[in-house]
Order: sequence, then structure tokens, then C-alpha cells
Amino acid sequence: MSSPIRVFLADDQSLVRSGFRMLIESEDDLVVVGEASDGAAAVRALATQPADVVLMDIRMPVMDGVEATRTIVQSGIGTRVLVLTTFDLDEYVFAALKAGASGFLLKDARPADLLSAIRTVAAGEAVMAPSATRRLLDHVVPTLPASPGMDQRLDVLTEREREVLVEIAAGATNSEIATTLYMAEGTVKTHIGRLLAKLQCRDRVGLVLLAYETGLVRR
Repeated sequence: MSSPIRVFLADDQSLVRSGFRMLIESEDDLVVVGEASDGAAAVRALATQPADVVLMDIRMPVMDGVEATRTIVQSGIGTRVLVLTTFDLDEYVFAALKAGASGFLLKDARPADLLSAIRTVAAGEAVMAPSATRRLLDHVVPTLPASPGMDQRLDVLTEREREVLVEIAAGATNSEIATTLYMAEGTVKTHIGRLLAKLQCRDRVGLVLLAYETGLVRR
């Protein structure tokens, strides 16, 4: 039997942490390895207490979730961050995704969705449903700087890889991309792997943001 997924809780509300702990530890494949009531305490704890996934609240005292996410990601410890927010169009969510978070989830999400999100992030995938991706981009794309031309970061991509990236930015699933571009779903996954490597993105969220930042796609 494989080791359980180690989860760390970072939230300034003790009742919220207690609720998450009860839910998570009701699952055989998940375990809570620590808690913190602010971002700075979370960063310190994770330096000595390994975790696979952090449930990160955005608005916390001392150090907010955005800065804590950035510090954790840049530390290279391998812990992935799942941001929890009250509002799905919270401007801080975009900042956290830019800082390296692997996705976001509303605090009032169904318990089954939260547990699924933890497992998904632990497996190295991103948690952003296509509809959520579109809503977020509608909110944040107007704030991105205008790009006068195609960004040089995209020069390493083949034409096919650019086509796949455009579909990802539109919030398409792997099966939808396969249908649109007339390729096998396995081939889509291969292209996504190459995109992640070439563009040095951690996950699908990073690809979406980069596609808009570089001017490859527009609203």
C-alpha cells in the first residue's frame, strides 16, 4: 500500500482548519501533517515538516497566502499549493496562481470536490475547471500588459504545440483538444508534457496564464 498523501493546513480560522482536518483524516489515503494560522508560520513549519499539498488560505495575518505560496514554490521543497478562497474572482487568486499555486477552490466546495482536488494536485495536475478558467481570465486578462508582438518565449514551440496551447488557454479539456485538432488523447498529453518542459511551467494553470501574457491568445 502506498503512503498517504501528506496535507498541511494554512488558515487563520481554527474552526476552518478543524473542519478540514476532520474531513481529510476520514480518508485512508490522506493525512494532515501540520497546521498554521498565518503564512509565515506555514513556511517555517514546511521547512522541517514535509507535505505533499498545502491548503492555503489567501487572506492571513503576518504573511498572506500569495507571499507564502511564492516562498514555498521558490524553496524547491516540492510541496504543491492549493489555494482556498471565498470568492472565485478574487484578485488575490490570480496573484497566487502567478506565484506558483497549482489551482484554486472555493471554501464552500463540496467535501468530495475538496478531497478530489487534493488528490489531483498531489498527482502533479492542476485544479481549475474549464468554466473556472474562463471566468478567471475574463476577470484578469484586462489587467495583463499589452504585448506588441509574439513573445520570444514561444519561439521554441512547433506550430502544433502552439495550437494545443491555444486550446488549453480556451479552457478545453484533453478530450476536447483531441476532437478539435483531430489527434488521439494520448498525443494531446504528449504535447502538453512538451509544452510544460519547453515553457518551464509547473502545470496547466501556468500554461493558460503564459498563453495570455505572451499575446498568443486574446479575449
